[in-house]
Amino acid sequence: MEVLHHPSPVLRSRAREIDPSVDDDLRELIRAMATTMYDENGIGLAAPQVGVDKRVIVFDVDDNLAALCNPVITELGEEVVVEEEGCLSVPGIMVPVERARRVVCSGQTIEGREIMIEAEDLLARVLQHEIDHLDGIIILDRAPAEKRKELIKAYNEANRL
Repeated sequence: MEVLHHPSPVLRSRAREIDPSVDDDLRELIRAMATTMYDENGIGLAAPQVGVDKRVIVFDVDDNLAALCNPVITELGEEVVVEEEGCLSVPGIMVPVERARRVVCSGQTIEGREIMIEAEDLLARVLQHEIDHLDGIIILDRAPAEKRKELIKAYNEANRL
């Protein structure tokens, strides 16, 4: 699988929900996404980043590979933290992004079972980042307005666009 890069229009579309219990290709998609994520030295990957219109993410925080279907942030903690984020679809730059330090996320396993994850710190950030991809949002959209132009210029230079 190839990771799509900004400004690919696929990265700007909201991915469609799936029914994991009847999606015969889901296991193979998740395997391929995980392999691609590891090959690219990432810690998270959303299906739209590889051109697949499905609300599916894979992530690995602390050597714990996981996949979620139709994930939704159901609760954002009040404390927010600004940290630099990279993105496989926006290579070559780091973007300061404000995110909730703690989140609650609901979704489905690949078998279709409902699941809820309470996450803090890096895992909370990864979930928010990947769910953004499912909604057509990239880290450049989360950058402070006064810094966005500078980041886009740096991205274009780093990727010779």
